[in-house]
Amino acid sequence: MTAGTARTRGGRELADEPARRRIREDLRTTLLVEAAAGTGKTTALVSRIVAVLRKAPEEGGGTLDRIVAVTFTEKAAGEMKLRLRAEIERARSDPRSGPAERGRLDEALAHLEAARIGTIHSFCADLLREWPVEARVDPLFQVAAADQAEALFDQAFDAWFQRTLNDPPEGVRRLLRRRPRDGAQGPRDLLRGAAYRLAEHRDFTRPWRRDPFDRERALDELLDRLAALAELGAEADREGDYLAQSLRNLDRYLAELRRREEVTGGRDHDGLEAELCDVARWKEWRWRGAGKAFGADLSRAEVLAQRDRVKAELDAVLTAANADLAACLSRELRPPIEAYDALKARAGKLDFLDLLLCARDLLRSSRGVREELCRRFSHLFVDEFQDTDPLQAEILLLLAADDPAETDWTRARPVPGKLFVVGDPKQSIYRFRRAEVALYEATKARLVACGASVLYLSTSFRSAPSIQAAVNAAFAPLMRGGGGEAARGGEAARGGEAARGGEAARAASQARYVALEPFRDEPADQPTVIALPVPRPYADYGRISDFRVRQSIPDAVGAFVHHLIHAGQGGLPGRRWRVTERERPDQRVSLEARHICLLFKRFQTFGEDATRPYVRALEARRIPHVLVGGRSFHDREEVMAVRSALLAIEWPDDELSVYAALRGPLFALTDDALLLYRDRFQRLHPLVQPADDGALDLEVEGGARPLREVAEALAVLGRLHRERNRRPIADTIGALLDETRAHAGIAIWPTGEQALANVLRVMDLGRRFEAGGATSFRAFVERLEVDAERGEAAEAPVVEEGTEGVRIMTVHRAKGLEFPVVILADPASPAVHQQPSRHVDPELNLWAEPLAGCVPAELVERRDEVLRRDREEAVRLAYVAATRARELLVVPAVGDARPGDGSSDGWLDVLHPVLYPAQGARRSARSAEHLGCPRFGTDTVLERPARCEADERDAVAPGEHTPMAGTHRVVWWDPDALELDREPEAGLRQQRILQADTGGAAAAAGGAAAAAAERGHDGQRGHEAWREARQQAIRSGSVAAFRVKTATELSHEAAAEAAAAEAAAAAEVTETPAAGAPGAAGAVAGPGRREGGAARGERPDALPVISFAQTAVAREGRPYGRRFGTLVHAVLAEVDLRAGEDEVRAMATAQARLLGAPAEEIDAAVVAALAALEHPLLRRAAESAAQGACERETPLLLRLPDGTIAEGVVDLSFRERVGDVGIWTVVDFKTGADTGAVARAAQETQVRLYVEAIAAATGERARGVVLRV
Repeated sequence: MTAGTARTRGGRELADEPARRRIREDLRTTLLVEAAAGTGKTTALVSRIVAVLRKAPEEGGGTLDRIVAVTFTEKAAGEMKLRLRAEIERARSDPRSGPAERGRLDEALAHLEAARIGTIHSFCADLLREWPVEARVDPLFQVAAADQAEALFDQAFDAWFQRTLNDPPEGVRRLLRRRPRDGAQGPRDLLRGAAYRLAEHRDFTRPWRRDPFDRERALDELLDRLAALAELGAEADREGDYLAQSLRNLDRYLAELRRREEVTGGRDHDGLEAELCDVARWKEWRWRGAGKAFGADLSRAEVLAQRDRVKAELDAVLTAANADLAACLSRELRPPIEAYDALKARAGKLDFLDLLLCARDLLRSSRGVREELCRRFSHLFVDEFQDTDPLQAEILLLLAADDPAETDWTRARPVPGKLFVVGDPKQSIYRFRRAEVALYEATKARLVACGASVLYLSTSFRSAPSIQAAVNAAFAPLMRGGGGEAARGGEAARGGEAARGGEAARAASQARYVALEPFRDEPADQPTVIALPVPRPYADYGRISDFRVRQSIPDAVGAFVHHLIHAGQGGLPGRRWRVTERERPDQRVSLEARHICLLFKRFQTFGEDATRPYVRALEARRIPHVLVGGRSFHDREEVMAVRSALLAIEWPDDELSVYAALRGPLFALTDDALLLYRDRFQRLHPLVQPADDGALDLEVEGGARPLREVAEALAVLGRLHRERNRRPIADTIGALLDETRAHAGIAIWPTGEQALANVLRVMDLGRRFEAGGATSFRAFVERLEVDAERGEAAEAPVVEEGTEGVRIMTVHRAKGLEFPVVILADPASPAVHQQPSRHVDPELNLWAEPLAGCVPAELVERRDEVLRRDREEAVRLAYVAATRARELLVVPAVGDARPGDGSSDGWLDVLHPVLYPAQGARRSARSAEHLGCPRFGTDTVLERPARCEADERDAVAPGEHTPMAGTHRVVWWDPDALELDREPEAGLRQQRILQADTGGAAAAAGGAAAAAAERGHDGQRGHEAWREARQQAIRSGSVAAFRVKTATELSHEAAAEAAAAEAAAAAEVTETPAAGAPGAAGAVAGPGRREGGAARGERPDALPVISFAQTAVAREGRPYGRRFGTLVHAVLAEVDLRAGEDEVRAMATAQARLLGAPAEEIDAAVVAALAALEHPLLRRAAESAAQGACERETPLLLRLPDGTIAEGVVDLSFRERVGDVGIWTVVDFKTGADTGAVARAAQETQVRLYVEAIAAATGERARGVVLRV
């Protein structure tokens, strides 16, 4: 969006133009701008900065050195600088700018690189470096990157944990007794994670409340209730009754518990607490059985009611026990946090939280610093204010205060016009980083009470109008926060009501919706909102299942992306999709993979990588993709291969790691070869080579030598092991990749670009690890293993804006970005968790969140309130996701689902009202072919199980619909129009190696036993064919397709032959000192000629003859050797062919500095070069150069009759015309003193190759001259 387009739309003023004008002109008022998605908030902020720079201080203006602009990310800061430069340039060329304004803009442009435009963390770091003594920090402190800070924390935690295991305190002891669920973290990792979360919020010092709780008595009484309930199982009439089975299962557990207590002589309440946590998760608590009667005198309803009461009591006791445990842990985990602070201080490091804390404390404690900074900075600009946490808000408001003596940021009053804030509470999605809508609204109310004005930007330049209509209809009913009312109340009250305004705003935890206003024209030839049906949403029992949705939708997304990219091509139905780009909004281009983005709520779902099935669906269709910020890095096959090899390098005794390295894609050795080697030599060890080297040459079928291959691979690992601690980590990884030729091999994978980038990222991790003060290669390998277990590394970001590939990212990563096509993924991801996330009270200095799965009492008390806030944030997250789309928004949906029936709680459910048609209109679809869609069928569910009660009549019909909410139209796609069920071309880790041949089984069941048996052998025959093809590839790859030799090597071979038979010279050589005139006698080479034979139709005596010439210069006593020869060649290669002595000497001096040549060699080189330039041969070359027909230092390749590739570099070649024929003359300079027959043979061979190469390349005749200079 440009300044011009921001102000008009088709000649009409924008709906929010008064607000935009006030941003540029009202410089003496503190402004808080709420800019909706795509409204150009950065443009507005930059326009405000330019307006300030244009004006004198007395007019509300300022200079660049007194301006601070705070952005959310470093990337945003860089973009802001670029846009600011462009806007300053535009303002300078504005004819309305007077000389004074233009002078101020010139000054700003000259000092732009020194502008304080960056993140709040970089700004705080600058302040601390300026006042280290006052801030009590190391003057030479370094900012610890996230991975460096985490490594220091791990060091502190590991030391504490080892000490604590000797005598664990109560909380640690209780947690260590808890057994992890399948795939969940173990107790140690839970403790480490809890300690790290406490460290991230260590500035909230209020201890968590530990209420009185008699744990042992509560557990004993609970066991009595459970025992009474279990006894009811014996009263059941039917043995197979599900309710009775659940009770008997409980009875068996209690019997086993009593038996253990009898053996141990007492009750282990720590162990009992841990076991009851598992009991509470039993699925049997949901078993109800069938029928009204349960036993002789018991109804089923009575038993269920009692079981529900006991289960509720079990949950209550565990909730109280977990709250008690959370309070214990919050105290007991303080020592590793203190040790972490000590390690940072000793290393001279500050983490990101330290930067904020130290800067805040500096401003609080030092009035002198505060006064200086308030006086120094005349304007503060804050971007993304809704993502600001309390610490950041405190720093900024103290700097903006009109009274430097004020130390309480909640009472600070900004200087009018000094503070300019841009934000959008509807996009506040960083509560986990302390950014709360309530804090935003409270701060807004305080600013308004101090005289600030709130402006709203609503004209969105990003999305098509129909997408905006869908977003407005979906989110306006859900965002009814009181922030706006609180702000208006504060504005009316001013002054004394600031405190009450702030308190009122604190109660508003949801943003107030401001509708998006359209700017763009609506595309008429393709849809803008598409509902993508889940093809197979049903479980076997006949109900829609989240598990089945997760299984089915990735393939549908992959197939839909394939359709978008290839529609109208290669026989695919539909019309080619066209989109606009942000940089060229008025130009429509064909849709490519880079225009599409898959957005996820998060990448991890129940501990598993949510992106993996989507990536496999794209890979199956060979669609390039880029995973931005994914945590599946360590699960990628190429990364696992490198990690396995590094493990084998560090621990050669670990035979499993060695086997994994050799079997993986880097070495790709077969099981047959590895087992044969181990059978012959007893073990796979990189440092142990067989005593009998000849035993490695055992040949197997096909001529392969598998033992030799294994031995060579082991030798590579052995060499790398011996050298690993003698060179940088990255060099060891690079050597591994070079030895295995991994770069070329990985690059040809289906996703080679991403895979290669991931491998190179491992090298980058090695560099960063060493830069952080790492001690050894082993430490790096161990760190990789730990990160792999935690899943703590991001995919390598291989792509910039223009690089091809579907983007895959989370909504948080995509914030601030836009894409022509957005597909919202993982619809079954829940909107909120069952447990509340966090509670923050800045006034009480309290931060409460679950620790190791235990919810503290403060959070338990506010469970409903916190869950409400979690759900409100989930709504905002969906808003951010939906507003990333420019041209097309694609939302997965289930055709049979009923919106609002409570059957699902996915994060995209908030969009259902703007997707689904009314109940009576679900089958009333219009054709979407006029929008470029293919012809659709009649059903949006591809498969339903036999037990499913729904059918096609209940589903939304494919086609164009009018949804329940909104004025837009929605196209429901037909899953049958997609190419589903493509098998991915993945590595072995992602393939199902042993999979039943269901087709063959089905055929056999139908009586086609012979056909089934035949198919049963297909896999075996395919494997044999693959093995044979592999062996053939190895054999052909073992033989060089061609050999490469330099012209120098070939000349040395000729010299050797000449030395062996000087009497039988191969060619008659003619001495011609002056090399003659252009028409001089002497044969030339033509196209098609080869040494040793004549081209067809030519006489043998016309074979090319190489001439020898020399310059008239004294050679006795002058320097000699390789360096002198290189110097002369360098001068003749660079100097003008008509140069005089001064130019030649200057060139020789410059080249001598590079070579380290002494003055003696410089003088001799000048004499030699001048003599060469005076030679008639080079005078002719100079004439050709004037006509553009002279080449110097030209690389050449020539294929010889035996297949050898000869390569060399020609010193000089020039083209002359002899009559109507063009002839090339090749000149090779020689400075050596040897002129014997052997040397002449070598030189002749070398120049002859050059002549032949030029003749073949140009199609013209050529001849050669060896010129001694």
